[in-house]
Amino acid sequence: MSDPAMKVGFIGLGTMGAFMAANLQKAGHQLVIHDVRREAGANRLAADAIWADSPKAVAEQCEVIFTSLPGPKEVEPVAFGPDGILAGVRKGAAWFDLTTNSQALVRRFAAALAEKGAHGFDAPVSGGPKGAETGRLAIWVGGDRAIYEKYKPVLDAFGDQARYIGPIGSATVAKLVHNMAGYAIQTVMAEVFSMGVKAGMDPLELWSAVRQGALGRRRTFDRLADQFMVDHYDPPAFSLKLAHKDVSLAVSMGRDLGVPMRLCNLTLEEINEALNRGWENLDSRVPMKLQLERANVTVRCDPAAVQAVLDTDGVS
Repeated sequence: MSDPAMKVGFIGLGTMGAFMAANLQKAGHQLVIHDVRREAGANRLAADAIWADSPKAVAEQCEVIFTSLPGPKEVEPVAFGPDGILAGVRKGAAWFDLTTNSQALVRRFAAALAEKGAHGFDAPVSGGPKGAETGRLAIWVGGDRAIYEKYKPVLDAFGDQARYIGPIGSATVAKLVHNMAGYAIQTVMAEVFSMGVKAGMDPLELWSAVRQGALGRRRTFDRLADQFMVDHYDPPAFSLKLAHKDVSLAVSMGRDLGVPMRLCNLTLEEINEALNRGWENLDSRVPMKLQLERANVTVRCDPAAVQAVLDTDGVS
């Protein structure tokens, strides 16, 4: 662990941010926190965190700052607003943005920080709320490697897999590749399952069989258990509106680079159609229902039966 007396700034205390901030406190760091809702920081304040009235006030007090925000539109004013980080950042300070962000924005704020003698990093995380709570998070980091190494012990306080990826913007690419792959795969799965069910197979028997194939042995199909197989999308593990943001960012990157992304654009179209159904607060896998509707098939298995399949090889 790094010096426990270090003041660490943390902006954005939503589901992910609140857990990460809590783990930083458990590791002995003194936190300076800010959120658009002061009540979001109540638990951290009760544990002796310091409240700051603005991102600028956080930056003025801290040598390392973390932001965990929904997306680029929230990061923009936190970075560049009159009371933003850039208005108060100290020379030599480091800002790690944990948001799944746009590459253009992270490069822009890193360049603006460099003009002030500070350091910017894109540092998106992967592991979900449970990983944020337990500290089992991958943290992919892009920026200056030497400065990253200096602050890696702080990252280790809330993630077990912090990894330097490359120059600024690299980690954003890795995160968008990772997330885009997941959302594209679920679209393909809906297609093949609707085909199999319409061809006459019982969905539980079909799923039980294919998960023993090469992809199944890597647990790809196990991801269908909680939502798709049992037709259960509420409450969400990860909401459709956040998935829409991630997929939009990935498609935008492909367009900027002139890369054809047929399935990725199709995935975005599927998500848009699901949003138009009013499903924004349901789980991000809910667009899979659209393909089932088009194929006129139903997948709604007994949850106990699904769990029994998982339990046959010790997976819980």
